[in-house]
Parts: sequence; structure tokens; C-alpha cells
Amino acid sequence: MNPDGTVLAGHSMLLAIPAFVPALAVVGVILVIAARDRRAERREGRRATGETAEPPRREENP
Repeated sequence: MNPDGTVLAGHSMLLAIPAFVPALAVVGVILVIAARDRRAERREGRRATGETAEPPRREENP
């Protein structure tokens, strides 16, 4: 770092980028798979108990 506070070289950051990008991609794929799995379990649970996909509608009093 210069006395005026500017960074002359960010070699460590440049070397870290190739490690973090694939790791973030893997985390994203895992989150998508987990979300799909949870939605599928909810659908299967509704089918097993005989519930419909939509919650019952309530009538409002005028």
C-alpha cells in the first residue's frame, strides 16, 4: 500500500477469485436442488392427506 492509501497490487484477491466462483456455483446448485426437493415433498404430503393445492377460500361478510 502506498502512503496515500492506494493498493498497488491485489494478487491475493486475483488468486482467490478462481477458488470462490466455483464454490459459489456449487452452493447455488445445492440451494436450487434443496428448494425443489422441499416443494416436491409438500406436494406429495398434500396428495397423501387429500388436501388440494389451494387453501380453502374464506367467505367475507359484507
